[in-house]
Amino acid sequence: MSPDAWQKDAADSYDRVAAVYAERTRSALQELPWMRGAFTQLVRLVSSSGGGPVLDVGCGPGWTTGFLVEEGIDAFGVDISSEMVHVARHNNPGVRFEPASLFCLPGNDATLAGVVCWFVLHHVPDGDLDAALAEMARVLKPGGVLLLGGHVGEGSRVKTEGYGGHPMRVLVNLRPAPEWETRLRRMGFRLEAHATCDIDDPSPWHALFARKAS
Repeated sequence: MSPDAWQKDAADSYDRVAAVYAERTRSALQELPWMRGAFTQLVRLVSSSGGGPVLDVGCGPGWTTGFLVEEGIDAFGVDISSEMVHVARHNNPGVRFEPASLFCLPGNDATLAGVVCWFVLHHVPDGDLDAALAEMARVLKPGGVLLLGGHVGEGSRVKTEGYGGHPMRVLVNLRPAPEWETRLRRMGFRLEAHATCDIDDPSPWHALFARKAS
């Protein structure tokens, strides 16, 4: 499937579920301490490195972007779903959100202090994954912080329904945690921390911190 095809499917799918998804994830950072801890650590790392803008890639309804802004970070968000962007703007007045593809992020080369991509990359086919990571690396300044998080495991399927029974068509492509380390090292990132959470749960997830080479 071409990047245009699966991205259109993802955009259409999340347009349909945006309102339900926003309500279901509203309290995630309050209820999941490991997840909140990852974003708190991102705030500390960016602040201790002199600050600067942080891009939330695949921001969804804007809860994570809003948290970063509340913590004093100059954060802004992008999402492939225009309806998610609309919801995010409503939830976070005054915060910048705009529609954008993983492969064409807003920002000049080497200008951002941080990039976070949270529970997004499982929707990306294997053949397009390195291009998406390379685009995040492009906008990061040397020494900038990358936080990746999401599902880990093995197997691939197409999700056809979700969030209130709405029809969807999105890839769910699970990858083992070590694969993320291999891919980022190959791209020249320096890994700082990698944690797998809810290890005994049916749906474990991970949070990986890396820095772009100086």
